[in-house]
Amino acid sequence: MSTDLMTRRTARGAMRAEVAESWQRSAAAGVTSDAPEAPVTIDESDLRSLREAHPLARVFPLLDDVLGQAVRDCDAVMAIGDAAGQLLWVCGAPSTLRKAESIGFVEGSNWDERIAGTNAPGLALATGRSATITRAEHFRASVQPWSCAATPIHDPATSELLGVLDVTGGDQVVVPQTLAMVRAAARMAEAELARDQLSTRQAAPRTSGIGLMLESLGRSEALLTVDDGRGRLSTLRLSPRHSELAMLLASAPAGLTGDELAVLLYEDDGGSSTLRAELNRLRGLLGEELLASRPYRLTASVSGDWIATEALLAAGDLRGAMRSYRGPVLPRSTAPGVVRLREGLESSLRHALLRSREADLMSAWTRSAWGRDDYDMWVAQQAVVPTTSPMRALVDGQVTRLDRELG
Repeated sequence: MSTDLMTRRTARGAMRAEVAESWQRSAAAGVTSDAPEAPVTIDESDLRSLREAHPLARVFPLLDDVLGQAVRDCDAVMAIGDAAGQLLWVCGAPSTLRKAESIGFVEGSNWDERIAGTNAPGLALATGRSATITRAEHFRASVQPWSCAATPIHDPATSELLGVLDVTGGDQVVVPQTLAMVRAAARMAEAELARDQLSTRQAAPRTSGIGLMLESLGRSEALLTVDDGRGRLSTLRLSPRHSELAMLLASAPAGLTGDELAVLLYEDDGGSSTLRAELNRLRGLLGEELLASRPYRLTASVSGDWIATEALLAAGDLRGAMRSYRGPVLPRSTAPGVVRLREGLESSLRHALLRSREADLMSAWTRSAWGRDDYDMWVAQQAVVPTTSPMRALVDGQVTRLDRELG
């Protein structure tokens, strides 16, 4: 994509920030605006197997019933993709499906924005939020006659991203009611999955107890989700101090003594009475059975978003780690133990990025609030972005800015 092309497109009207960021991700990944079709990445036999094994296969009939006839009536198509952007099901009237084939919007194709350029399913997967992309907002010229609305679908028990639901068509798609309908259908699918999971749990012998899920990436106040083991979930927003305590305890399965916890929690010598009071308040929130003492420890099975990112990094899945990393761990915390965890994860992720030579992943880092002034990352990005890329001017400009500011 040339700079002139971007100028001509944006001259028609202001570009939304989330669309501009998606264009940058697409360009950094090497997508060209003149590519006519999205690539087909799964052959027919593999597609059949993938669909049969996918969790969304259980709710596809529901989604087709809720949305299928509606999209056929308005010359649109409904698509369901997996978490990697691969379209598993594409439904619509035969004439509309033939038109969609011309841009590669077919079963087995991949619409991740790093492969197909900016589009609603790809943007919804990249951001984890519902998205609408209209005509000229598409990165590839061949897709500009179309508009689309999409929303992610998550596992109701684990919040894991399962895939994306999309409606693609003409100008009739560009109304608020379309996105509202897509969202409602996705929530119905998640509710159906939850009922299915609950039925499975009730039919099976109880093999697990209470589970805790702690979300602290990019949050000053952690979210703690409690699964009571019977399919009922409740979520608590913890105070900054309780967020620190919960995270430190989650990172030490064997438990911590009061003295160990005080060292990790307070920058100076914290009073033991203050710590005991905070722990008692936390126990009151969680319940007596979930926070034990001597040593202090969480008695339930614990998972955390930062732990998941660490595991993805350890497995060599840098893209997965970047998708899961929503920001530094409890960014405002000054507790020594939290600072150590935060800096350790950030350092590991950053060094993996510097070694990766993946321009689009580096671009995701330098576009973030925590990475926009990372000089080494900008220089590493400069080394791998071709001089012909529309991203090169941006990267060169940022390196020049930091050279000037850093002297």
